Parts: sequence; structure tokens; C-alpha cells
Amino acid sequence: MKRLIINADDFGLTSGVNRAIAECYTQGVVTSTTLMASSTAFPEAASLADRFSAIDDSRQPLSVGCHVMLVDGEPLTPAAKVSSLLVPGTTRFRQGVAEFARAALTGKIDPEQVYAEACAQFSALRAAGIRISHFDTHKHTHMFPNVLRPLLRAAREFGIRAVRNPFAPVKPLAFAHLMRRPRLWTRYTEVAILRRFSSPFRRAVEAAGTVTTDGSFGVVVTGALDRQLFEAIIGCMPDGTWEFVCHPGYNDSDLDKVQTRLRDSRHKELAVLTCPSAREIIRQNGIELISYNDL
Repeated sequence: MKRLIINADDFGLTSGVNRAIAECYTQGVVTSTTLMASSTAFPEAASLADRFSAIDDSRQPLSVGCHVMLVDGEPLTPAAKVSSLLVPGTTRFRQGVAEFARAALTGKIDPEQVYAEACAQFSALRAAGIRISHFDTHKHTHMFPNVLRPLLRAAREFGIRAVRNPFAPVKPLAFAHLMRRPRLWTRYTEVAILRRFSSPFRRAVEAAGTVTTDGSFGVVVTGALDRQLFEAIIGCMPDGTWEFVCHPGYNDSDLDKVQTRLRDSRHKELAVLTCPSAREIIRQNGIELISYNDL
């Protein structure tokens, strides 16, 4: 049996991203999304989440999780209380995952501060009426054990029972397509190196009584997804329950104001995820589309 959650990250980032995710849910194959608590378009995203929470005859409810921010942007918790998460002398998170990873791996991240910030972000979603189905993190920072554990503790206190498994499976067919796209090998190498955290991740998740998938597709091809790559990934998906990570959006003036490397690629992903052939290739491969509500 093959089951797949297609999760759109960055809900709330901009109105254009919100609109694209809504279209990917109502017209395409997205079944789940994760909402950024401190984003500028958060109120609009929360309103959309409420609208899509009801069952209708054409589709299942959209599951909405929390996209926990520990890099890029600013915390919801007062800076003095989460100083280990910030660039020294500022009120801003570290920029990008590389600097965060160095801090996490050298013991410079205070787990209690991760817990406090996660609670603040979960609280923001709950106050907006969101039933939080799961959580993941921006740039997959929860792959590091000393970050994951306090996040799981916060999630348990908020009744959040599922978390993204950020580790990507390795399949020959996907390799065949990566061979023709050399720039993706750098990304693949980075992801492969980080797989050493996969076993500790599973142990921590199991110990916390939290559920997760068998792994995530789409991580390696973030920023490069097109129809060919989507079909290749879907075609090599083994039995199990998986997540496909995506970032649809509109590359508009609002996105110009946001610090992100994903711009033109968001609109390309929108086209892939709403294309009629996307649902057909999923059907042809015997894959059941589910959401985090179904785990």
C-alpha cells in the first residue's frame, strides 16, 4: 500500500503564497499545509484554514500544521528569553540552516528556549482557531536531536500528535533524473550527510508517542521541481506512508519584500501541483492521497 501526504510549506508567508496553496488544495493535489505563526499574511491564512476545515463532497478537509520558525525572521518570544536562537546582539534568528546547524551541533542552542518559542508559535495558531494537525520546521531544523526533543515536548503539551519525518529515501529512479541535473547533486549531498540523524529522530519520535511518516520526498528538488521530476518521484515511491514537501506560490510584489531563495520556483510548483496530470500520475501508481489528519 502506498499513501501520500502532499504538504505545502510557508502558509501565511504572503497573500500570494496563501492563494497558491488554496488553489493547490481546491484544484490540485495538496492535502496538507503548515502555517507560519509570525508571518505577515497569517490572519488571511487562518481564515482560509477555517474555510477548508469542513468536509465537503469533493475533497477531504485540509490538515493544517505549524511551520515552526527557528531560523530567518524574528521570534514571538521576547528576545532576552530566546537569546541562544538569535544572532548575538540582535532580535533576529540566524539566517539559513548552516549557521543554525553549527550552533545546534556544538551545544549553543538552549533546548528550553526552543521549547519556549515552539509553545509561543503553537499558542498563536491555537488562538486563531487552528486545530493543529502536525508540525514541521522551516529549513528542517528539527532534524537535530537537541532541537527535536524540546519541540516534541511542546507538541505533546498542545496535543499535537504528528511531526514531519524530514529524511529523504534514496531511490535509483530519482538518481537517474538527478544525473541530468548536476546542480541538484550539491543539495542531495547535503541531505545525504544529514541522514545520520535519521535513527535518533525515529527513536525520539517513538519515545514521545508521536506519529510520523516513512520519510519525505521533494526535499532534494526544492526550488527545481517541474513536471518531469514530479512524475519521476511519484513513479519511484515505494510502499509505505510518505510526505511530499512543496512550496507553491505567486512571485509577486509581496514576495519581493520577503527574504527567500524560492521565487520563480513557487509559481512553477503551483503549475505542477494543479496540473490534471499530477492527480493522474498519482492514480496510475496506485497511491492514496491522505492528509496528516489520517495518520
